Amino acid sequence: MEIQYVREYSDILKKDVEYKIYGHTGRPVLFIPCQDGRFFDFENFGMLDVWQPWIESGQVMVFSIDTIDKETWSNPYGDARWRIERYESWIWHIINEMVPCMQQIARERGSEEENPGIMIFGCSLGATHAANLYFRFPQIFTKLLALSGLYTADYGFGSYMDDLVYQNSPVNYLRNMPGDHPYIELYNQNQAIICVGQGPWEMPDLTRDLHHILIDKGINAWVDYWGYDCAHDWDWWFKQVVYFLPFLLK
Repeated sequence: MEIQYVREYSDILKKDVEYKIYGHTGRPVLFIPCQDGRFFDFENFGMLDVWQPWIESGQVMVFSIDTIDKETWSNPYGDARWRIERYESWIWHIINEMVPCMQQIARERGSEEENPGIMIFGCSLGATHAANLYFRFPQIFTKLLALSGLYTADYGFGSYMDDLVYQNSPVNYLRNMPGDHPYIELYNQNQAIICVGQGPWEMPDLTRDLHHILIDKGINAWVDYWGYDCAHDWDWWFKQVVYFLPFLLK
């Protein structure tokens, strides 16, 4: 398997960023690590082994990046406005720096699309970030696999609310989205799979909140609830990837 490590300076974040690319060609996939996670978690926690058949067959290339959760969502004693502004900078680092890089590499390695659609994938808080990016930028992220996520910014920001927290809290902005918003048509052209277990450490009611909003707005998504034995842990996320990924790659 072709693996590339990259370290480069982000003008938006004003610091070096690190990421890894797994694979030689195929649909670009952006992996968001779990809370406080690093770019090497995809490999170190065993997720690479699960994705290996699709990577080695040239169906996907996975780009695994860093979070900045320690500065933002996991920093409850920091100034809330500064934290959400910093998180928004991370969002725009992905959109304006990572996405063009991913699309260029995909083109260089065989994609026939000028700007290939990106699949975005995450587990736990990584799923929260992944879903937020998918719903905010459906013209860029055309497929979503979100496992065991939380879909409100309450987890990171509590009762604090401002314009930036609102636009990074899918339950809030989707609930108020007009029924004729052009994004709804884009969502329905795209493909989203959102899954949660009902066992230890899972919070299925938060997924149900999002699910009800999607139904109310006529937004198509496969929202799946696994059993009471399904825990908030890597072993279950491995099983869910094996089950769901073939549907996203059809």
